[in-house]
This record gives sequence, C-alpha cells and structure tokens, in this order.
Amino acid sequence: MSHKSQLDSSKDTFLPRSSASESTDSGVEPALYLIPTPISDAPVDTVLPDYNITLLKGIRHFIVENLRDARRFIKRVWPEADISALQFSVLNRHTEISEVSSFLEPLRCGQPVGVMSDAGCPAIADPGALPVAIAQREGFRVKALVGPSSILMALMGSGFSGQGFSFHGYLPIDDEQRRESLRILENESQRSDMTQIFIETPYRNEKTLHFMAHNLRPATRICIACDITDPVGEKIIARTAGEWKGLLDVSGRVPEFDKRPAIFLIYAGGEESVQQTKSLKGDFRVKNQNGFNKIKRRK
Repeated sequence: MSHKSQLDSSKDTFLPRSSASESTDSGVEPALYLIPTPISDAPVDTVLPDYNITLLKGIRHFIVENLRDARRFIKRVWPEADISALQFSVLNRHTEISEVSSFLEPLRCGQPVGVMSDAGCPAIADPGALPVAIAQREGFRVKALVGPSSILMALMGSGFSGQGFSFHGYLPIDDEQRRESLRILENESQRSDMTQIFIETPYRNEKTLHFMAHNLRPATRICIACDITDPVGEKIIARTAGEWKGLLDVSGRVPEFDKRPAIFLIYAGGEESVQQTKSLKGDFRVKNQNGFNKIKRRK
C-alpha cells in the first residue's frame, strides 16, 4: 500500500497515511505513538497498562524531551532492551523548530515513532505537541496511549468544575505581576465558571500557597495537588482561600507541600455554579417503596 495521503472519493473521507493493515517487522503499525511516562516512583504496573509496554518494545525511533530520562524509563520497563539499537531525537526548549520535521523521517519511511515527555503525557503542556501537529498535517495516524496526567488527575481530585478549565503554565515571579495574574484568573473563573490551573517550581510551593491565600477572595477555592500517583506522598487538598489563610496563620507553614511537584487550581465559580450548590442544600432524603433512602431534590 502506498504511503501517500489518500482520499476516498466515494465517501469523501480522509484516510491516514498508515493503516491498520500495515505493520513493521516488529508487528507495530506505523504511526506516531504518544507514550506516557510515570509522574512518581509508583510501581509502573499501577500507572501504565501492559499494552503500552508491549507496544513500546516494537518501536525503534523515539522523540524525547530528556534523553537520560527516556533511556532510564525504557530500561525500567524493558530491562533487556539494547539501548544502543534505539534512535533518539531530543525535543526540548533548546531544539530549533526547523529540526522537528526531520524527527518524523522514520515515520515517512513506514516505521513507528514514539513520543515521550520527561514525565506524564506527551503533548500536554509539553513540546511533544510540535511533532504531533506535523504528523496531523501530513496525514499520518496519531495514537495517544493511556497514562497519568498530573493536570487532569489534579482536576479530578479537586472537586472543582471539570466542564470548563484552563491551564496557564507558570505565573510571573514578580509579586505585583503575580498578584494581577491571580486576580485575572479568579475573575475569569467566576465569570465563566471555569477552573484555572497552573504549576510552580517545587521550591516555591509554600510561598505560592501563602500568596494565593492572602490575595484571593476568602470564598475562592484553592486546591494543591502534589506527588500525584505516589502511593505514600500523594496529597490533593482543596479549601477556600479563607480556610487556607487561617491554617497558614496558625501553623506558619505547610512542610508537606514543600519541594514536591505540585499543581495549583483556583475555582471561584460562576453564578450558575453558586445556584447549583445552593440547590443541593435543599435536597432531602425520603424512603422509597423498598425502604431504602434516596435523594429527592426540592423544586
């Protein structure tokens, strides 16, 4: 089968350049595979499905954010791997944009290519989005594999709105600029009923939480999620800014969050969310005909 892009004129449907009927000697279909990596020291089998590892063993070409981390991960899940037989292209903030297209040359020749971040899901707040964009533009199949995402798992555990959310990377370091950024995020969260998410350098976690608690409105909710998926250290805690301020004023510091990878979330809620919360307070329990309690909402 030709590797040129195809257009089925009868169905007017675009077909990817690689199909399920094509495979390499390893049995892996030619495609761009987005391979998640662990975000903690948790056992691999608790955060990644076996399918990912089986598929990884059939790939010889990788686009990686950090060469050392990629090699270490591969040896961790595939101890007998001959690392010297694998090809790695490094994609990070130092990589010239003009180089990225060449990283997909094996895919153009019918070979599968894997993309790996240094931790978590590639292409999510990650330079891996660049080769994905090129692969999509050229009509290649892109396959995203299952794995941990600290951003999504923090949102899941926060109890904040998952209907709408926005990720902002790092906030400014300057206090005035940071204060203004927090106010913008808080106002946007209230206006649009969206959760606002950002990350911080681990050694600034404690300072960041203090800053948020003292600069956001007391009713605005703050969640800090650290060491996600770690079987011992994981903490996902959500409180209002007022509650965080009270805790910090009493204890002075929160050492359990210090110097640990963390995600910060802000949720001020919109008017609709406030009304929904109030309506839940009007729920009451009644017994159904079988005698079991159920929730009935007051109209």
